Amino acid sequence: MNIAIIGTGYVGLVSGTCFAEMGNRVVCIDIDENKIDQLRNGQLPIYEPDLEHYFNRNTSEGRLTFSTDLADGVSHADLIFLALPTPPGEDGSADLSYVLQATSDIAELINSEDEERYRLIINKSTVPVGTADQVRGVLENAGLQAGEQFDVVSNPEFLREGVAVDDFLKPDRVVIGTSSDKAANMMTRLYEPFVRQGNPIVVVDERSAEMIKYAANSILATRISFMNEIANLCEKVGANVDKVRLGISKDHRIGRHFLYAGIGFGGSCFPKDVQALHRTGRQHGYDFKILDSVLEVNDRQRQVLAERVIEYFDGDVSDKKIAIWGLAFKPNTDDIREAPAHVIIRTLLEAGAEVVGYDPEAIETTRNVFGDAIDYADDMYGALNDADTLVVCTEWNAFRRPNLADVRDRLAQPVIFDGRNVFDPKHMAEMGFIYSSIGRPSLPPESDEDAIEEALAENGQPA
Repeated sequence: MNIAIIGTGYVGLVSGTCFAEMGNRVVCIDIDENKIDQLRNGQLPIYEPDLEHYFNRNTSEGRLTFSTDLADGVSHADLIFLALPTPPGEDGSADLSYVLQATSDIAELINSEDEERYRLIINKSTVPVGTADQVRGVLENAGLQAGEQFDVVSNPEFLREGVAVDDFLKPDRVVIGTSSDKAANMMTRLYEPFVRQGNPIVVVDERSAEMIKYAANSILATRISFMNEIANLCEKVGANVDKVRLGISKDHRIGRHFLYAGIGFGGSCFPKDVQALHRTGRQHGYDFKILDSVLEVNDRQRQVLAERVIEYFDGDVSDKKIAIWGLAFKPNTDDIREAPAHVIIRTLLEAGAEVVGYDPEAIETTRNVFGDAIDYADDMYGALNDADTLVVCTEWNAFRRPNLADVRDRLAQPVIFDGRNVFDPKHMAEMGFIYSSIGRPSLPPESDEDAIEEALAENGQPA
């Protein structure tokens, strides 16, 4: 099939690359000339595992191309995907200006063509319920005939950053929102190669498809906030959230996903989508009370670790050096949008601390935010040199089995605050660390230096 992707952000670039991988001819279009030049030169503007491999193969074989010319994409394509940003406004509602402007431009180009062709205009962006109707209205107001010249489809994405390529190539489900049998058939043919193992293609009406996206992200965000509340209560009553999670996850009605306690969620989806669904409720006279709590808990949870650090140093960190492991909002991405680490860094800087950060991929994206306000280490151990404490904010695999002997030698004090529960409290106590995690009892560190040295010698090296 001939496909145009309008927008080369995270969703657009992953979608375009994966569609091309299945043999489709794809042109990705963006108004940012620098980004298009970068893509044409084989440089990816984002980090996502496996994306470079598929990107290089499909660009070299000519199935994936890039352009700043919208007319080029419209003339090329039978399926036009809108993968444009929908940033939240001050009231939490999604800004649809990019989507609607692109739709208006597409309508003008279709009207200027000599031949009449049928096209699908497909919302891939995360958009509020009713957006497909608005897009259809723009096209019809331009004189185009729905069902003859075009149909509008809602096709939400469910990509997890860090595994987005795998999610796209092997989706749990594909949701297609359309009232047109012709559009449904075209979309089904497009996605059939991705679901050969039997995962479903779910065809629903447009509004239901739009709601599915928001409902899915909101319920996942709710699970995270709920478990963080459980973790906070565990600390007060002396329970261990890891053991609580294990016990409840064995119930098949609950399952094991998104039950890990930590320092809150971030990224481009959960905060924005929860706010947008909450706003949709208000616009329709419904007070979605649980979402108020989800956002409130998450905002509070992102401050927990910074507050503990400041409390540990008796309220004064003005002469303290704090090492941060993990700057991205999650592992396997360089995305720092709404990253809990950044909330923690701002709080520590405001309290007068010196901060040095390390992340395998998110150094440059973080530098774009903080500039020279913090220092940046070239490696995870270099960040620790003479630091008064280590704060773990992102659970990168490299942080899970560090050389703890080296960690202890480099830190000015053997103090670690773990916002992602990557270490075992008992093990850390045996190593002589003062160790604080989320929702788990803190154990007193071993005081016998000989015992500590023996434990470090036996267990300090990475497994």
